[in-house]
Amino acid sequence: MQLFLDSARLEDIRAAAASGFLDGVTTNPALLTKESAEIDELVREVCSLVPGPVCIPVRAEKANEIVPEARSLAELDDRVIVKIPINEEGLRAMARLHSEGIRTHATLCCTPAQALLAAKCGAYFVSPFVARLDASGVDGNEVVAQILEIYDNYEFDTRVMVASIRTTLQVQEAAILGVDGATVAWSVFKDLHRHPLSDTLNQKYRADWPRS
Repeated sequence: MQLFLDSARLEDIRAAAASGFLDGVTTNPALLTKESAEIDELVREVCSLVPGPVCIPVRAEKANEIVPEARSLAELDDRVIVKIPINEEGLRAMARLHSEGIRTHATLCCTPAQALLAAKCGAYFVSPFVARLDASGVDGNEVVAQILEIYDNYEFDTRVMVASIRTTLQVQEAAILGVDGATVAWSVFKDLHRHPLSDTLNQKYRADWPRS
């Protein structure tokens, strides 16, 4: 399973890249606004730090505006994957971009039916919003499991990258389900290797060495 950092903060991206297990980076309008990030500069910096995909959102809302914006983003680096919300205009744009060989990341996925449409439009990634679904009273993991079953039934190439992850347990659950990737905030990413029992055992491990 690939692990992505959901961030536009270069300090956190550098720290995550140094971990040795970061596969790529995703971001969104809120994160970009918070950091006052310039897209071109951010993409160049991030691509110098991470080995894999960098998922960047479009600002446009209409398909005929999304497509040229996506082309411009894709030209920044071969690893850029263009994030587009799942809605009527977004799906139309995804299909056109797929026909041009431009990879897209279908975001804001809340149902298996939406994931099905994203796959039919050629999305490279689809991101079900696990914690948001849980908060709305829907079992996020069940939605993910149904998406995976649909994709397996019809041998779609679209990859499932779970998003809206709040805890390390949710990352673990996603891995058990067999998703292709998970994108998480820095607060979750840096806790993935931690556990209170591990802390205790590490202290004992160090203490067991003879003192010089």
